[in-house]
Amino acid sequence: MYVVNDFFNDRAKRLYVILAGFFIANALIAELIGVKIFSLEQSLSFNPIDLTFFGIEHLSFNLTCGVLLWPVVFIMTDIINEYYGTRGVKFLSYLTVGLISYAFIVFFVGVRLVPADFWPTSHILSVWSPDKQAEVRSKVGDYNYAFSLVFGQGTWIIIGSLVAFLVGQILDVFIFHKIKKMTGEKLIWLRSTGSTLVSQFVDSFVVLFIAFYIGAGWDIKLVLAIGLINYLYKFSVAIILTPLIYLGHEIIDRYLGHEKAAEMRKIAHKEN
Repeated sequence: MYVVNDFFNDRAKRLYVILAGFFIANALIAELIGVKIFSLEQSLSFNPIDLTFFGIEHLSFNLTCGVLLWPVVFIMTDIINEYYGTRGVKFLSYLTVGLISYAFIVFFVGVRLVPADFWPTSHILSVWSPDKQAEVRSKVGDYNYAFSLVFGQGTWIIIGSLVAFLVGQILDVFIFHKIKKMTGEKLIWLRSTGSTLVSQFVDSFVVLFIAFYIGAGWDIKLVLAIGLINYLYKFSVAIILTPLIYLGHEIIDRYLGHEKAAEMRKIAHKEN
């Protein structure tokens, strides 16, 4: 009982669990929704742009839905890094990779289970035509096949995503503390946004190189062109979200108390 009460009465411990849960949830959701490719321009009611990089023409911002959450994950990385140091971030990064790997193992098994006879056609809708004659309009002709497409991601894509995430996290932590050693407590935006910009740059190309250059035999120019498109988006979002870093610091400082928060930042900095 003492241990339980000690945990719930310790705001720093509770905060770490809250941040860890949000961090892991965002990373896992990003992996799951990443199978969908969306048009950023059309989602914002703009006409798609037409760019050319490395000789690859007609490029636009067609992105995986996972990019919606990865910037949040990297901001969470910097906030956790600020208060809990390198060990706090690395522990969560390794745990997240383990949990995502576990999730994909479960998906692998789930995809290969034999579906109930009625289930593959359970999402075909019956509608009535104006002349009152029934007609069948297929929304999902084979629900089991759709399930397999969504949850049965290719091995190289999974490997590329996990490797890119882990490399990006380690690089983010390293650069964050290098900048902090030079600037001290000042310039929060520089160490947070700066480390994110560098780590996201590496992440953008590593995942494509492993998943599609090695795994699918894409031309290296196509990999570089798409990687650059992805990074332009991530770069822009990282800059836009910079004020949220200050907001996060303010909320945490108030929750912990400014004195306790300053002590935690000092300890986290000394441990690196």
